[in-house]
Amino acid sequence: MVNAFQVPKLQLLDACKALSNINILRYLRQLGAGLDTVSIQEVEMGLHAGFSPQDIVYTPNCVSLEEIEEAVALGVRINIDNTSILEQFGQAHPNYPVCIRINPHIMAGLNAKTAVGHIDSKFGISFHQMPLVHRIVKATGLTIEGIHMHTGSGILDAGVFLQGAEILFSIAKDFPDLTYLDFGSGFKVPYRDGDAETDIEDLGEKISERFHAFCQEYGRDITLTFEPGKYLVSEAGYFFTRVNVIKQTTSTVFAGLDSGLNHLIRPMLYDAYHEISNVSRPMGKPRFYTVVGYICETDTFGINRRIPDIQEGDVLAIHNAGAYCYSMASNYNSRFRPAEVMVHNGQAHLIRQREKMEDLMRNQIEVHLPEMVRK
Repeated sequence: MVNAFQVPKLQLLDACKALSNINILRYLRQLGAGLDTVSIQEVEMGLHAGFSPQDIVYTPNCVSLEEIEEAVALGVRINIDNTSILEQFGQAHPNYPVCIRINPHIMAGLNAKTAVGHIDSKFGISFHQMPLVHRIVKATGLTIEGIHMHTGSGILDAGVFLQGAEILFSIAKDFPDLTYLDFGSGFKVPYRDGDAETDIEDLGEKISERFHAFCQEYGRDITLTFEPGKYLVSEAGYFFTRVNVIKQTTSTVFAGLDSGLNHLIRPMLYDAYHEISNVSRPMGKPRFYTVVGYICETDTFGINRRIPDIQEGDVLAIHNAGAYCYSMASNYNSRFRPAEVMVHNGQAHLIRQREKMEDLMRNQIEVHLPEMVRK
């Protein structure tokens, strides 16, 4: 990505909601990344991982002013996405520079559930509300240091970014104190053989050319910022599960795993496709299986998948599990969350322990109520 965007100033922020293990954050920091955060807890984790406050951008949505005040106290960069908070913030902290998140009203991405820049999205300030934004800025004396947008996830076409870029450029020219423009992310990664993916080189060439032109019009160079998350970590992660049972019904052969939507919710939440391979017998004769979990509701990883012969006890690998796998895991059905292992230079490191019963009970408080007498 650094090579793709040929601009004088570039900053890549890891969107840590995709994968927030502290060891991954430290590794990406060593590679030169900053951090995109969406909660005060992610901010604190980023500081713990060694990021400087100025390399952390905090972009919350529908949070209280009190949480934003906590971020101010920690000294990180603030990105505000609604006019109510912008006005309150400006009155409380007129001397604290902020970024504003714009909704460009662009329906981008391949899934309506992950498109966030359209007119009905809860994210961002509509670009039609810019007169109100200018009124607030003038009344409070706020300094606007950045303009931000994020249109969606799974974006293939550089034209979508260019369309959004033109909206950002037209807004940015009216703010004289900008230090950066943040284009978000949403780059498409491949999920199966032959799947399409974002051509970063093509995107970089087109965005860089247009960004150069804008900086010349603006009168000085500012920083071009992106916030890749899934794009950085998705393909690096594999989720290994064991087959508990092969169950044949009148119409389907199920491979039932020792996992479920409590560990990987994306297929059920977004209809996301994840490749599934049989690690135990990769050369077996392929058969068709519906791969399901052990959660007590419809809990499917893949339907009618052609996978080498699966037997009970086999280990299956679910691909593209680096992003939004563990970070969205839960203890639903009172199941434990699994371990995390980081492989670096051929060496495996345990970076999160598998949970135990005491982990489920740790924050529960037993209250001894008087016995009810049944009448």
